[in-house]
Amino acid sequence: MPVNVLMPQMGESITEGTVVRWFKNEGEEIAKDEPLLEISTDKVDAEVPAPASGTLAKILHGPGTTVAVETVIGVIAQSGEAADSGQALETEPVTAPAPPPVVAPRPAPVATPVARVEASQPAAQAPLGEPFGEHAEVLRRRSSPLVRRIAAEHKVDLAVVPGTGIHGRVTKDDILSYVQAGKAAPRAAAPRLAPVPAPSHGTPPISGATLGPSGAFTGEELREPMSVMRQKIAEHMVASRRTSPHVHTVFEADMSRVVALREGGRNVFEAKHGLKLTYTPFFLAAVMEGLKQFPIVNASLDGNEIVYHRHVNIGVAVALPHGLIVPVVKHAEELSLIGLQRAVTDLATRARNKQLKPEDVQGSTFSVTNPGPYGGLYGLAIINQPNVAILSTGGIQRRPVVVTDELGRESIGIRDMVYLALSFDHRLVDGATADQFMAVVKVVLEAGEFDLD
Repeated sequence: MPVNVLMPQMGESITEGTVVRWFKNEGEEIAKDEPLLEISTDKVDAEVPAPASGTLAKILHGPGTTVAVETVIGVIAQSGEAADSGQALETEPVTAPAPPPVVAPRPAPVATPVARVEASQPAAQAPLGEPFGEHAEVLRRRSSPLVRRIAAEHKVDLAVVPGTGIHGRVTKDDILSYVQAGKAAPRAAAPRLAPVPAPSHGTPPISGATLGPSGAFTGEELREPMSVMRQKIAEHMVASRRTSPHVHTVFEADMSRVVALREGGRNVFEAKHGLKLTYTPFFLAAVMEGLKQFPIVNASLDGNEIVYHRHVNIGVAVALPHGLIVPVVKHAEELSLIGLQRAVTDLATRARNKQLKPEDVQGSTFSVTNPGPYGGLYGLAIINQPNVAILSTGGIQRRPVVVTDELGRESIGIRDMVYLALSFDHRLVDGATADQFMAVVKVVLEAGEFDLD
């Protein structure tokens, strides 16, 4: 019998989801647990695995359609059944999407940067260089149509690309990283984007080329609907500005001891723990010391009541090609530096592979964002509701500063400096409290007394 594909329930509070794209077209074969489509909710974006093996007989709701959970969105015909034998009770979508904009035919791959290839417009037939036969079916299970198109354009054998997705699946980030690393030769000389400087800490930067228009201009402008994630980000940011009177304070910290500690111990740390050591856990550890002394900064408001939280749940902003998400390190006060690094690495990896669960992005009591890897000195961030504060960490830069020794003598020295900007809700946190909290963070970072074992 045919098997219905349902819009999954991604959390108790989630009642609907939006179909972002299907990885398979009608008539194509699918293996059980192979990624079938991508959905977006007001909490997370996620890939939905196929509930059974067979042929995708029907797609009842296409990209851009928002439907209630448990709604039938597709039908998989079992082995031996005709592709048109799938029967399902089709339900009406909760919200019908606006008609897609008319876009001129896409230019040839030679003239299109790889980052602008869209999965929502799969090729009608396999492009030149795409694998075929049994080998193709194996690779198809490890990649989406978008990944295969990028691989074909750059003449990449997907079998040699390390996959970080589910079951070793090659993701878009995997193939782009492989191409940008110079391991694959493009078909023809394409315009090169200016390289982004390596990050000094935090998560790797993502090329802004992925945020350009998906189609070609036919006139003076090109209109495209905002993604569900982009719409939710806009709603949350506007709501936060309406809710909290934002005030900002900026501190400068000498990171020289932390830099020396990390540079001297990261190889041993990676060999011992199997993790790359970034600067993010140092910032989180310093933040926790400040929150212990000033729990009001870890609190929230519920009407006229102040809600103090027993635990420190730190939201860490992760930049994605299509937006921003803030997964949460739960009970951070119970974690060592190693535990913090492991938690941040896990959340960031699952965020990029669309494997986060709704509970992974809920319950934060304080947030940290990091524009530093992109070259920013600091950013005045918008508070992540219902938090009352968010810390923005800038890039660590070596520059001359006035140094005072133990005898009070001043001299000019070269130090690794960073700007730290705190945005806080003035309804609950006063300027004096915010500055005292930041002073603690600064002292902890400048002392550099962290345990890497």
